[in-house]
Amino acid sequence: MIPTRRTLLVVALATLLPLTACGGGSGSSGSSSSAGGTYTFWDPYPQFDASSDWGKRVAACGTAAGVKLKRAAYDTTDLGNKALLAAQQGNAPDVMLVDNPVVSTLVEAGILNKTSDLGLDTASIQKNIIGAGTIDGAAYGVPIGANTLALYYNKKVLSAAGVDPASITDWASLTAALKKVKAAGKKGITFSAINTEEGSFQFLPWFWGAGGDLTQLDSAKGVAALTLWKQWVDAGYAPKDVLQNTQTTSWQEFATGDYAFSENGTWQLGNADKAGFPYGVVNIPGQNGGSAPVPTGGEFVTVPVQKDTSRYEVSKKIVGCLTSDANLLPTDTTLMYVAPTAAVQAEQVTKNPELKPWVAAVAAARGRTSGGLGTKYPTISQPMWTAVQAALSGSKSPQDALNAAQAAASRG
Repeated sequence: MIPTRRTLLVVALATLLPLTACGGGSGSSGSSSSAGGTYTFWDPYPQFDASSDWGKRVAACGTAAGVKLKRAAYDTTDLGNKALLAAQQGNAPDVMLVDNPVVSTLVEAGILNKTSDLGLDTASIQKNIIGAGTIDGAAYGVPIGANTLALYYNKKVLSAAGVDPASITDWASLTAALKKVKAAGKKGITFSAINTEEGSFQFLPWFWGAGGDLTQLDSAKGVAALTLWKQWVDAGYAPKDVLQNTQTTSWQEFATGDYAFSENGTWQLGNADKAGFPYGVVNIPGQNGGSAPVPTGGEFVTVPVQKDTSRYEVSKKIVGCLTSDANLLPTDTTLMYVAPTAAVQAEQVTKNPELKPWVAAVAAARGRTSGGLGTKYPTISQPMWTAVQAALSGSKSPQDALNAAQAAASRG
């Protein structure tokens, strides 16, 4: 049978795997909102139970709004699919926290309210962060925080190899550093090139850092980025298992103390402090210098469409409670996220100076679905990560792999 538009959206959502610090396994079962004093709340944090700081904060926001919140936690992909099905059945949750690339898909399905219609103020939120949930000029949720990617480095490894981290300013200087590290008997860089959204997420800083455009995957700029990764793998500067590495397993490699660099996210700061060796963080360099644009990760608090519109007033209070400046600081500290407003970011850096490079990285970050891509992004991302796999495994040249990716994206 020919799939319906809603079915296609479910398929599109299935390609978007968890990218934030808070991915996880299957969560508890949810239920539709019930009448009276109970409202439902869905989020992608199954690793946080009711006794966690996050669980307590959600419950407190329900209390502040004068209702009881019934929370259900799912992994990111499962949550998106369940949201589409619940909307079809007329029992969507009252408030839902979703990964930012999923917002446009849910909007196209017609199941999210505009923040302006609810009277929610997003004026103080950085434009690049709110942009991931903005479609045709309208925002459909409030970001609770953001995370992104940078390069962690092992100070001992670099020092032994005679590499000054301040010298890492472009691709050439980074590659030269990797060469020195290998010559000193250590390992270069680890990252995730797995055939999921995580692989695309990690490739994007290099793709964008070369000036690549997601609407033209096979441009010379895109080929340059994929060629760089292939050269690193071929030269032994990066391990061949990047093809299977998730962001978690890639971090575990770095945590052995044998690697000079790890491309990873804000959410690893706690693990970095426990690694047992001194580390630092530098922004991912662009091909010819400067900081490369990096993709924004993080979630938006959204209010799904309800038949009973009188419920929106309480839902608005819950969203406001979770995203107010007073609550953003403890929430983003719990999640190891960068706050979406400059005022709270300043507070974060004062309390934890290690966040300074991450705040700078988030300021330069881009939404994966922004720039008008919206629901087209999954049909671009999957061919892109497939091309990365093909090139790094040696089954295709970077140019041929991206030619095939562009052809697939055009069909999608």
